[in-house]
Amino acid sequence: MSAPEEKNVPAWVNRGKTIKQLIGELGTFDDQDMKVVISLDGGATHKQISLVGRQKGNLCVLMNCE
Repeated sequence: MSAPEEKNVPAWVNRGKTIKQLIGELGTFDDQDMKVVISLDGGATHKQISLVGRQKGNLCVLMNCE
């Protein structure tokens, strides 16, 4: 059984994005030279994207290699 607070999480939070969806969203930014970073805590901290890779299971993985 899941915790009560998990039931209140909107579906978009865990749905994920395809490469096509991500490229479409990034294409809406006026400054296409803007750095892209990744955060796992809602933006409180962030890391540079070092590599973009392909993983078994048909996944595209953004990696920080620090």
